[in-house]
Amino acid sequence: MATSAELYQLSWVIEQLLADPRRIVQVRAQLHTGQQVQYLSWGDGKLRSARVVGMHGDHVAIQDAANSKAFKVHYAAILTEPAAASTESGPTPADVELTKPAPPPEVAGRADFRVGNRVTFIDKNLQHRVGLIVRINQHTATLDCEGQKWRVAFELLRHLLDV
Repeated sequence: MATSAELYQLSWVIEQLLADPRRIVQVRAQLHTGQQVQYLSWGDGKLRSARVVGMHGDHVAIQDAANSKAFKVHYAAILTEPAAASTESGPTPADVELTKPAPPPEVAGRADFRVGNRVTFIDKNLQHRVGLIVRINQHTATLDCEGQKWRVAFELLRHLLDV
């Protein structure tokens, strides 16, 4: 019984949440070219099988199993792990409740890191990098990664634990 204005506002909030870079990075880190995934088809709301053929800013290029042409879908439409439901029938309400995605991880900030910490991050080519913090800047840390200097935002860094 929501008004059109309330539905529009809800749509805006959902778009903001889906465009959150943390969510995109979380999904993108689990994808690679050639991987079989499932995606939610916008046309009919059903889960369909596809193969990843490329990754772009906020979209992933996929090739549907029943279609020879590649097309782009938003990262939020991708399911990386196989679902128990049939790919043609779509999820039932009970399945949706059971498979709610976990919230994005807490974002690290400047206060969480010190010069000399060993950290890891995923670069723009989805390669895991390990480095030593040599300088703390206002919004980034300068890292020494095997002789290369990297300036990385704190949000992308994770502490490396030596075991």
